[in-house]
Amino acid sequence: MKQWYDQITLDRVAEDAGVTVQTVVRRFGGKEGLLTDAVNTLGRQINASRATPPGDVERLVKHLIGDYEQTGDAVIRLLALEPRHTALKEFLEVGRRWHRDWVASLFADELAKLGATPRKLALDALVIITDVYTWKILRRDMARSVAATETTMTCMIRAMIAEFLTPK
Repeated sequence: MKQWYDQITLDRVAEDAGVTVQTVVRRFGGKEGLLTDAVNTLGRQINASRATPPGDVERLVKHLIGDYEQTGDAVIRLLALEPRHTALKEFLEVGRRWHRDWVASLFADELAKLGATPRKLALDALVIITDVYTWKILRRDMARSVAATETTMTCMIRAMIAEFLTPK
């Protein structure tokens, strides 16, 4: 979570764990196996931290920002390395699909009121609004506080929903 993937060595992992490199290799099969295990563990943690009932936008954003405060910088580092590491690409594609499905489930009632094309556009907008890059722009690039980031993201979600659900 604190280093770039390509800077992590099996020697350092073994040292941190108090075991030999051979133990790490035997248990995980190498660096990619270690990544797979870490990703699975991280996925379970993210699922638990983001659990929110559909329709509760404030709680959804609070949980999402809480997750990004813990994992966002690491995910941004992984995204930066994606073109150079096949194992990362596969993991990040799973994450993208999971995020889209998660957003779709949280806004299922609102999205169900739309036709196919507006539903796809609205879902795309919600995915973008709740994406880790949006968090990065607000928190890291613009140096907004957690509270300001939550307010901005909540306002963007509400505005997008109103735009798509208001009869024209």
